[in-house]
Amino acid sequence: MLDKSCSWSPEKTNDTQVSVLKNIKTESTMSIMIAAFKRSVLPSLLAACSLLGGLGPLEAIAQAAFKPSGPVKIVVMFPPGGGTDAVARIVGERLTDLWQQQVVIENKAGAQGNIGTAYAAKAAPDGHTLLIAHQGVMTVNPHLYKDMGLDVTKDIVPVGRLTQQPFVLVAHPSVPVKTLKDVEELAKNQPDKLSYGSSAAGPQLAVELFKFTTGAKLLHVAYKGAGPAVIDVLGGNINLLVANPASVAQHVQAGKLRAIVLFGSQGVGVLPGTPTAIDAGYPALGDIPEWYGLAVPAATPAKVLEQLNQDLNIVLSQASVQSRISALGLNASPSTSAEFSEQIKRDYARWGRLIQQAGLKVE
Repeated sequence: MLDKSCSWSPEKTNDTQVSVLKNIKTESTMSIMIAAFKRSVLPSLLAACSLLGGLGPLEAIAQAAFKPSGPVKIVVMFPPGGGTDAVARIVGERLTDLWQQQVVIENKAGAQGNIGTAYAAKAAPDGHTLLIAHQGVMTVNPHLYKDMGLDVTKDIVPVGRLTQQPFVLVAHPSVPVKTLKDVEELAKNQPDKLSYGSSAAGPQLAVELFKFTTGAKLLHVAYKGAGPAVIDVLGGNINLLVANPASVAQHVQAGKLRAIVLFGSQGVGVLPGTPTAIDAGYPALGDIPEWYGLAVPAATPAKVLEQLNQDLNIVLSQASVQSRISALGLNASPSTSAEFSEQIKRDYARWGRLIQQAGLKVE
C-alpha cells in the first residue's frame, strides 16, 4: 500500500499541476478532465512517490500512459470541404483540449487518397502523426491500383473507427430523374450520356455495382476530393454525384441538388424522405457502408496505440461531438483497435471478391 505521504489532495498539488486541470475548456466533459489528470498530474505524483519506495503496478501505469510532447498532425487524404476533412477537424479540436497540444489538419490529396495515406505511413511512429483511415483507400484501392505507394495491410495500423454512414446519389435539378429506376432507364436508353462524379473508390464502386447489376451505362468523372466534385454538380458540369451525406446535405436542403437514393439499409436524419437502395428495389446496393477511422504508422508502440484509442473514444463519447457529427449526416461509431481492424479485413476481402467477379475497372 502507498504511504500516506504519497496520497494526493488538492492542497498538495503544485501550481503547474493545477493549471493542467484549469486549462481544459469548461465545455469539455468530466472524462476529459480525468484523462488529463491521469496523463499530466498522476505521472509526476507517482514519480515523486517512487523516491520513497517502489510503486509496482502504479509505476507501470504511469510509464504506460502516452501524452504527445508537441503538436500532433492528422493527415486527411482529400481536400478541405468534404466529410473526412470535417470530421477530422471536429475530432482534432477536442483532442487539442484533451492533450493540451495543438492538433493540426494537413490535407494531402491525390490518387483517390493514396498519396496522403502513403505519406502518413512513412511518418515517425511516435503518435504525433495520425491518419484518417478511409474505407475506399483501405479496402477498395488495393484491388484497383498496382502501386498505391504502400501496403495498407502492413504499413499502417488502425487506431479506431470514427464514423459509419451510407453513400448518397444526388442529381442536378435539371436532370430528369427522381428515382434510381429513372436513372437506370435513362442510362440504358441513352448510354454514357449521364455523367456521375466521385472523389474516392468507395462511392465509385457503388455506382459501378449499379451498372454491373442493371446493365446501365454512365460516364464516370474522377475528382481529387468531394469539394471540387460538389462544385461541379452544383454548376451542372456533371449530372450526378455519389458522395457521403456530409458533402451534399446542405445543398439538398436548399433545393440546389436532388437526393435520389442512399446506398444503405437505413435513412439519414439530414436527408429525410430519401429512400434507401432496398426501399428502391435494389437490395444488392443496400449494404455499401462508408466509414472513417484513425490509423498510425505500423511501427507505433502498442502502448501508444492503446492510449490513442482510449483518447479517441473519450472524444467520441461527448454529446457535443456526436451532435456535430450527426449534423453532417454521419454517425459517430467508436470501436476498439481490434474491432476496427477486423472490419477492415472483412471489407478488404469482400470488395476484393466483388471487384474480381464483376471485372470492375475504377480510374
